Amino acid sequence: METLYPLPGCRVDRVDHDSAAGVVLGVSMEGTGARCPSCQTPSTAVHGSYVRRPADLPATGRVVQLELRVRRFCCRNPECSRRTFAERPVRLLAPQARRTRRLATAQCAVAITAGAEAGARLLKPLAMPTSPDTLLRLIRRAPLPPPSPGRVLGLDDWALRKGRTYGSILVDLEAHCVRDVLPDRSTPTVSAWLRQHPGVEVIARDRSTEYTRAAVLGAPEAQQVADRWHLLLNGRQMMERWMTSAHPRLRALPAVSSTDTHPARRHTSFSRTHAEAHAREESRSRRVAAYEAVRRRHLAGEPLLRISHTLGLARGTVRKYAAAEVFPERAARVPRPSILDPYLEYLTRRHVAGCENGRELWREICAQGFRGTSRQVHRWLQVRRTVRPRSGARGDPGGNWWSKGTRPDALPSPKQLAWLCVKRTSELTSAETATLARIEQDEEASRVLSLARRFCDLVRSRGVSQRARPTRSSRSCRRFETWLGEARTCGVRAVETFAEDLEQDGDAVRAALTSPWSNAQAEGQITKLKLLKRQMYGRANFDLLRRRVLLTV
Repeated sequence: METLYPLPGCRVDRVDHDSAAGVVLGVSMEGTGARCPSCQTPSTAVHGSYVRRPADLPATGRVVQLELRVRRFCCRNPECSRRTFAERPVRLLAPQARRTRRLATAQCAVAITAGAEAGARLLKPLAMPTSPDTLLRLIRRAPLPPPSPGRVLGLDDWALRKGRTYGSILVDLEAHCVRDVLPDRSTPTVSAWLRQHPGVEVIARDRSTEYTRAAVLGAPEAQQVADRWHLLLNGRQMMERWMTSAHPRLRALPAVSSTDTHPARRHTSFSRTHAEAHAREESRSRRVAAYEAVRRRHLAGEPLLRISHTLGLARGTVRKYAAAEVFPERAARVPRPSILDPYLEYLTRRHVAGCENGRELWREICAQGFRGTSRQVHRWLQVRRTVRPRSGARGDPGGNWWSKGTRPDALPSPKQLAWLCVKRTSELTSAETATLARIEQDEEASRVLSLARRFCDLVRSRGVSQRARPTRSSRSCRRFETWLGEARTCGVRAVETFAEDLEQDGDAVRAALTSPWSNAQAEGQITKLKLLKRQMYGRANFDLLRRRVLLTV
């Protein structure tokens, strides 16, 4: 039995397989004596004994309980304060423990991986039952890994509560592990940590000003490297800000035909009811009023943050309204595919032929396999009738483009256009290429789009190879300086502001274009951190979450 189920420092005296508690092992300590824990005097004089019943690792899928007989010895040292003492199975059990060390280690490993509640449910069928509270205590008692010196550090923020509370994560980019997790992302906290952990030579970070100041104060000798993904993100945000202000002008440009031939489908939603149209107009009126209030306060010199607090608007909305010269209308939404789409070509041919009977058209497409109701055909036909129907429930509520008889050419929203501008040219479809060609008819848009593409190509070219070659690095720096000079004098305020911001963080941006380091590993570790947080239903405090992140391999 000792060979199949070894117990360090103990021997098995009996095995009870029929107990209601599972498998019960009668165990006793090896040896004939013990040393007094106070004076270290050996003794073999047995005073008495008692039984401890700790749980142990399962065997053959059954719970194992030990009945460990512990002897008490008399201390033979007359000067010792102890009269009796008990022998201690230190290799098997901790003092006053109700489970063996190896069982506690296994349960702690499950708790660190799955969390307390899920871990307790998992351990029950594994014949190692315990409570979630016990698993939390095991996690808190587990020793943290010793701090190791790191030369290259990744620094990024993560959301403990999105939009409200943020922390910082520090990743060793060479060892591919988390060095520490901080409770906030402020400059004092991060700089204090850097001062306590000297030896950092490279800090890869996002473009937060808090992290920039923290790196300067905590590790002034370290090289700062701006994350390339965040540079591309900032470039897209710059394009979105400019698109928001220029979108009304771009929408008036003529469309450019695309070479793609798409199947027939709807390009607009079905007409709305009178109540829906009225609610839409009221919503637009509120947005116009908010836009005018933001523009009036912004032109008066009031800061954007104060405008946001005063009007109760999101900072992004205030920033968008302040940059827009005219009210930014919402982009037309393209409806989702419909079961009517396969029959639109046939319906269009019949309508051109003069058929405006909805029931008749419905019966014809039903014979071809249509499984919808006649109401869908009536709604499609309603906006295409040559003779206006009688007023009533089915009448046109008005306020739509079809009530005026014209349809403006749809243009994607500023955010969608910004994505197209920073997208690789080889990944664009012909329809997207036609959309960009349409906005490039505007001289200013053509200039801004060219600068955005060149900047994105410059950033992406650094990520092709992880080995920095001197000739390529110097070439990237020269291209960046040329681009920066053109962007600062392009005459477009959004681009000039973006170029000034890059110039302020110039050393980190140049390092991003010439060094192989980035924050990709930090983003991956944040993904794992989010998984651990969600396993605890987002209710774990910072200390417990930090322990799980550092203990998870």
